[in-house]
Amino acid sequence: MASQDWLEKDFYQILGVSKSVNDADLKKTYRKLARKYHPDSNPGDAAAEAKFKEISEAYSVLSDTEQRAEYDQIRAMGAGGARFTSGGGGGQGFDDVFGGMFGGGGGARGGQYGAQGGGQNFEDIFNMFGGGARGPQPGRDVQASTTLDFETAVTGHTISLQGPAGTVKVKIPAGVADGQKIKVRGKGEASPNGGPAGDIILTIAVRKHPVFERDGQNLRLKLPVTFSEAALGATVEVPTLGGSTVKLKIQPGTPSGRMLRVKGRGVTSSKGVGDLLAEVQVVVPSHLSDEAREALEAFHAVESRENPREDLLARSRG
Repeated sequence: MASQDWLEKDFYQILGVSKSVNDADLKKTYRKLARKYHPDSNPGDAAAEAKFKEISEAYSVLSDTEQRAEYDQIRAMGAGGARFTSGGGGGQGFDDVFGGMFGGGGGARGGQYGAQGGGQNFEDIFNMFGGGARGPQPGRDVQASTTLDFETAVTGHTISLQGPAGTVKVKIPAGVADGQKIKVRGKGEASPNGGPAGDIILTIAVRKHPVFERDGQNLRLKLPVTFSEAALGATVEVPTLGGSTVKLKIQPGTPSGRMLRVKGRGVTSSKGVGDLLAEVQVVVPSHLSDEAREALEAFHAVESRENPREDLLARSRG
């Protein structure tokens, strides 16, 4: 946006900061003013809306390192005592100042340097100071966050956010993961000079579930089974996300750690449909009745004398 407007606007004064202000203090001051003059805080107040646009334009320039340097150069150039007017009268015209600086003499007339005959136009002059004219700048992105319960993250939901311009409805896709970012286009801060609005960058946090865990598109759970169920085989009930249950067959001789799969009961999203993975955990009873103890002792007397740790010990010795 390098133009004669920058010679006429004191962005530092508009924001009420010194020319040596650092980035942190600049941002702090802008946020305070933006809250004060934002249209949502001043409905129907045209003066407040105009002030909001003015401070937004000032911050847009001063918060950008390159634009701020360019702005400072142009303002310094116009602060050396020369009067930048439209010419005429007893003052030195804008064209006369640049004509003398760049070898044009007083030959430029009519308020501009023509593109013909070797003349230099206004935008060419500013190009020499790095950047040239800039078009409308997009508004700034806004960072936001929300926390979802586990089931909502898996199934998807529509939530409401308070954005710079009011309430925004955001559709959370099914299968969104903890830490994932969602971009809500055009719902960030308004442009200071007629450009497109910025975006809302929404970071998702997902609460842990007491039973299920995410494993990509799959859901996992730990499935406790008794010793006799694991040894002899059984059909057991397994919960699924949402409250219903499914029947799962345990094969005889199933050890702890074996993963059993229930097809199609995982996460359903645009990436596909996952499965439910049940990790078997054989539960050892902490208390035995006299009858149970006698039965186990009888089993121990006839069970195989094979040492289940033999391979472990052999591998540990190399």
